[in-house]
Amino acid sequence: MNFSSLYAERIGGARFGQTGVLYKFEKIKRAKAAARVARPHVELLDFGVGEPDQMAPTIIRETLKKAVDDPANRGYADNGIPEFRRAAVRYLERFFGVGGIDPDTQIVHSIGSKSALAILPLCFVNPGDLVLWTAPGYPVLATHARYLGAEVVTVPLQREKGFLPELDCIPADVAGRAKLFYVNYPNNPTGAAATSEFFDRLIEFAGRHNILIVQDAAYATLVYGQPPLSILSRPGGRECALELHSMSKSYNMTGWRLGFVAGAAEAVKAFAEVKDNVDSGQFKAIQIAAAAGIAQPDLSDAIREHYRVRLEKMVEALRRCGFDAHMPGGTFYLYVPAPRGARGADFRTAEDASQYLIREHSISTVPWDDVGAYLRFSATFESAGDADDERVIGELERRLRSAELRF
Repeated sequence: MNFSSLYAERIGGARFGQTGVLYKFEKIKRAKAAARVARPHVELLDFGVGEPDQMAPTIIRETLKKAVDDPANRGYADNGIPEFRRAAVRYLERFFGVGGIDPDTQIVHSIGSKSALAILPLCFVNPGDLVLWTAPGYPVLATHARYLGAEVVTVPLQREKGFLPELDCIPADVAGRAKLFYVNYPNNPTGAAATSEFFDRLIEFAGRHNILIVQDAAYATLVYGQPPLSILSRPGGRECALELHSMSKSYNMTGWRLGFVAGAAEAVKAFAEVKDNVDSGQFKAIQIAAAAGIAQPDLSDAIREHYRVRLEKMVEALRRCGFDAHMPGGTFYLYVPAPRGARGADFRTAEDASQYLIREHSISTVPWDDVGAYLRFSATFESAGDADDERVIGELERRLRSAELRF
């Protein structure tokens, strides 16, 4: 069978699988495997992983165990259960001060944020439409808009601007054509947290140009030095924005695949309509389990504190090795300018630096070359517990020092 004539152009058409181009995370995966083979007795220090290193809170796990055995939960969940929608409303109010959200018209659950990001463009994007997104960023934010034939315009995030997009630099003709504006705060990979002032400017910009804001809030409760912030808490936000919340990062529930979409009722209605034709909802028991814990600040506070302590120790270690590292505003990532070389090696890109660190020193990071050369170090590294964190971070520092990095 000639599959090359069957592949859709959105994934490369007849060229699919023949370009030889590897996604950077696949390159990292292969480099890690090679490092383990080359140095089987050397511990791989994985600071590239982007998912929590701990289990979900006990109350969520225990509630799931009971809910699994309840026959009432065996069927389709469709667009979600009222119990989870009400829990999402309480979560928004307790963490972000967002009041007055209608659980029936302004909340719909999703099978994680990734699923929501796949569904949303189906509601709004036609071939030839224009959408905005920020880079560096999570690639999936723009992937499905491209699949549908949209023109995707990148708005760069620069360190000297606090990794916030410069709205005034977006050409008027581009803004006038845009339908969606994807943003992500706290931001992966930069760790930047949005301010009230920025969200207010973004809301004004969107209102002026009739753009729907899609704010990916996957790391919403993981903020440091300021209270958590929702765009829905700002004047006009719930009229022009959808906010995507996830249980994955804030509650260590990555594999559980649960989140929700909240905001403008008209947009939520469109999302629910399309979603009803895409999936049959997440298992009711998982929604019930999440509802038992997500509105409890003490659970999220403990998870945030775990990362805060690790990040502070990592900042100190990286700075002693020459990195220009600073505590992020949010997430569990450190985003630092990449070294330009090491003993016996020169780096043209962040990817060069990342590959070198994996191959030669068994240190895994994630490179970003979108707007300058940067490395992302994640605080979700594996250890034997809090007491073992010092050893892992100390070993990271020892290996980085031995590399004799140049900046």
